[in-house]
Amino acid sequence: MSLEALKRAVALSQEQARIIVQVQPNARQNEVVAFENGVLHIKVAAPPVKGKANRELIGFLSRLFDISKTRVAIEKGETSRRKVIAIKGLNQTQILERLRGSGR
Repeated sequence: MSLEALKRAVALSQEQARIIVQVQPNARQNEVVAFENGVLHIKVAAPPVKGKANRELIGFLSRLFDISKTRVAIEKGETSRRKVIAIKGLNQTQILERLRGSGR
C-alpha cells in the first residue's frame, strides 16, 4: 500500500483522524485483511448481534493503534458493514505509520 493511497484514505481534523472501514464479522480471528480503494478491510471474530461486532472492532482498532477504546468511535455505519471510524488524539502521520506497521 502506497503512502499516498493511505493519505487519501485518512481524513484529518485537528483533533481526530477518520478512516473508512469495511467489516466482516464472524471471522476466526481479528485481522486487517487489505486496503483497497481507500477502504480498510477488517475481519472481526464476533457476530453482528446486539453490537458485539462493533465492540470487537473498537477493541481491535484500539489495540492496533495502541490507544484506549474511548478514543475510537463509530461516526457512521453502526448497523452497516461499511463504517466511518473517528480516532481521537492521533494525527495523520501516526495513523499511517501504525497501519503500515500492521503489514497493510
